Amino acid sequence: MDKNVKMLDFTQRGDERGRLVVVEGMKDVPFDIKRIFYIYGSDKDVVRGQHANRRSEFVLINVAGHSKVKVMDGKGNEAVFTLNRPHTGIYLPNMVWKDMYDFSDDSVLLVLASEHYDASEYIRDYEEFVKEVNS
Repeated sequence: MDKNVKMLDFTQRGDERGRLVVVEGMKDVPFDIKRIFYIYGSDKDVVRGQHANRRSEFVLINVAGHSKVKVMDGKGNEAVFTLNRPHTGIYLPNMVWKDMYDFSDDSVLLVLASEHYDASEYIRDYEEFVKEVNS
């Protein structure tokens, strides 16, 4: 898969009291963080995401439980990533299609975004996405 989709491994610190993971914009992730949200309570059969973004970049981290992320570039390439450790995440640049699914009962999927929410930059139809990517 091209487009620089990649897994990130964040530094863990801690001792007998527990673990600590710090994620900083422009240091641990390749953008300034402008929005944070998280997804929880999704059933195993639910598919979230199902869109691409013209401008926004994301880092997804399952801080509890696990989920899967399928990423497609609109040119026939796809990859599936399993998020199951609270110190790893996946970097998703703009203009990649993403589906999040297979959520465990205890899944909490943290999302860091490079942009504030703007509905106009979302592409929610896969065929439209493919046309934009290939034009």
